[in-house]
Amino acid sequence: MASINLERPDRPDRMIPWLDLHTPFPDVSRALTGEAPGLLAAGADLSPRRLLDAYRHGIFPWFSEGQPILWWSTDPRMVLMTDNFKLSDSLHKAIRKVERSAATDGRWQLRFDGDFEGVMRACAAPRKDGPGTWISDEIIDGYTGLHKLGYAHSSELWCDGELVGGAYGVSIGRMFYGESMFARVTDGSKIALAQLVRFLKERGVKMIDCQQETRHLASLGAAPISRTRFLAHLRGAIEEPQITDWRTAATQ
Repeated sequence: MASINLERPDRPDRMIPWLDLHTPFPDVSRALTGEAPGLLAAGADLSPRRLLDAYRHGIFPWFSEGQPILWWSTDPRMVLMTDNFKLSDSLHKAIRKVERSAATDGRWQLRFDGDFEGVMRACAAPRKDGPGTWISDEIIDGYTGLHKLGYAHSSELWCDGELVGGAYGVSIGRMFYGESMFARVTDGSKIALAQLVRFLKERGVKMIDCQQETRHLASLGAAPISRTRFLAHLRGAIEEPQITDWRTAATQ
């Protein structure tokens, strides 16, 4: 296993292993601390096999254009316990409005997996306050491959036949790993997330991985836990039966 030092050739303590297509991941205890906390390895590919292996070990890819594929296992780990999701009064009213419309005029609709790639591309698009995200065509191809195998899913909000909000992530057993959200209407991403949380909670999913701490996630009820605690939950959850009824669960 070769090593790579991304930023400081004079600091051997910052060296991380370089993975070829057949190299297994190192133990997550080897992830860096300090300037790049959680950085574990670089290289390999984004094939479904590699991505599934990563998620089963609490590892995720995150890298910018021009960088090699970087693999992370952060400590602490931001998670949303489905019992702790915060549904504000205004969001509750918005969801009720969507559900009434779905049952009557059909103008608003909630779906799962109606346009998985479309959700990813919307998440990748430039935001009002900045450029596009780290979600490249390479990332989209990798997760679309997982979707085709039944391991990646999108929660979607539609209005007048247009995709206006959504969230996507990876589902293994009774564990869900949230990746990104987008909104083209007020609360569009939150409505999609609320649908996702309710769906997962009803099927026995207790934890949604949010990877890294942000103020927005904290406002929705997410909180950091130790990597040790995260991995302990993960090991049991991924051994549970796979969720299979995504397509039939949402209002059409």
